Amino acid sequence: MPSLLIKNARNIISMDQQRQRYPGGSIFVEDQEIKAIGTNIPYETADTVINAEGKIIYPGLINTHHHLYQTFTRNIPWAQDCELFDWLMTLYDIWRHIRPEDVYLSAMVGLGELLKSGCTTSSDHFYVFPNGISGELIDEEIRAAHDLGIRFYPTRGSMSLGRSRGGLPPDEVVQDEDIILKDTRRVIETYHDHHRFAMVKVGVAPCSPFSVSRDLLKESADLARSYGVRMHTHLAETKDEEDFCKEKLGLRPLEFMEETGWVGDDVWYAHGIWFNDHEIKKIGTCGCGVAHCPSSNMKLSSGTFPILKMLQSGVKVGVGVDGSASNDSSSMLLELKIMNLLHKLQHGATALSAEDCLHVATRGSSKVLGWEDGIGSLEVGKAADMFMVDAGRLEFAGALFDDASLPIITGTSQVDTTIVGGKVVVQDGRLVNVNEALLSTQAQAAARMLETAAKHTKIDYKKIRAREAVTNAWHYLR
Repeated sequence: MPSLLIKNARNIISMDQQRQRYPGGSIFVEDQEIKAIGTNIPYETADTVINAEGKIIYPGLINTHHHLYQTFTRNIPWAQDCELFDWLMTLYDIWRHIRPEDVYLSAMVGLGELLKSGCTTSSDHFYVFPNGISGELIDEEIRAAHDLGIRFYPTRGSMSLGRSRGGLPPDEVVQDEDIILKDTRRVIETYHDHHRFAMVKVGVAPCSPFSVSRDLLKESADLARSYGVRMHTHLAETKDEEDFCKEKLGLRPLEFMEETGWVGDDVWYAHGIWFNDHEIKKIGTCGCGVAHCPSSNMKLSSGTFPILKMLQSGVKVGVGVDGSASNDSSSMLLELKIMNLLHKLQHGATALSAEDCLHVATRGSSKVLGWEDGIGSLEVGKAADMFMVDAGRLEFAGALFDDASLPIITGTSQVDTTIVGGKVVVQDGRLVNVNEALLSTQAQAAARMLETAAKHTKIDYKKIRAREAVTNAWHYLR
């Protein structure tokens, strides 16, 4: 088995149960597994030796919610600073033209940015399958993750209620429910790996309770549990969603999830802003997880996630950057700085420390994904997933007083080294397995083609449906 020795680090921030730190520490790895960690480990050589003098080592960050295909629709002027109706309609008009090569390139860019910001494991929620395009689009994301060397947790999403059936998405991007279920089985059987050091795990993820039928929600839950895989969906993102559920269904969003089998320790939701106190306690008791997406929630004015109540009630909380269309970035370290500042503003200066945010993005996120046996901390028996920053960098000068908080407090968005499963995938701030300049050129050209195609086939949605109805529906159908 290949071995790796990382020695003489300035500090190792383990994020283990006791949050131990190892000044001057070293780590020895065989294959993917950490075999020793500390200041006096009994190993002096290995197949690969990294002198980490002056470097601070952290466990790899874990992203629990993303839409990688949206990487080509960030910083679009006419999708910024506008109402949600205009924002979503503009983007659907682009997404309906997405091709397999766009999915691959957008995933390469998004996952590459995540790796460069210290993320070693990322989930993704893919649910846009344009008519006439290969249905195996999620395969392109998995191929990109393999090429980059990141640990990946794609979730096979779905939308079955198009505009002709009273839904919001254009009919061109929804699928027949039998096709959805068949392809979901294919993706699980082809790619899911139950091993604790797996490079790919797969989940089942209808887009939201309001873009698929009640039957598909129930059948998706049954399918996921028959394979022993996890379940993911958007929930409780806006106050309007709560009002709609009570008015149209006679149920609150979480009650609707309970009715369709979407509650349990194998389920995690994205956002979860508008749960009440009783629901938060229930989620904590039943073991559901929640992906906290601070930047997206702020940009779309959705509200502030009640993180203190969640944590106090035992809810599993992780961090997600969300899609680039509602974040415009895929930087996990930047997300943690925003998270830290948001909750100081909302809950008080001492509410959530930078180290607490790091804990949520590592151990917390691993629990949300049900992967705490393999990732989330640096300790013997866990995967060798980590990132390093050079304490000698100019942006850290005058800030070397708390190593655990350093990259979050200072707001750095890029790391020096990222290691996944004992393999270096970012070195000196650059991706190891890809030509970044070439990728950037190819990706921007593909994004421009999508934008151009959308301009030439733009639909006036205001003539299709009354603006008020669609504006209300957005919250529930995204």
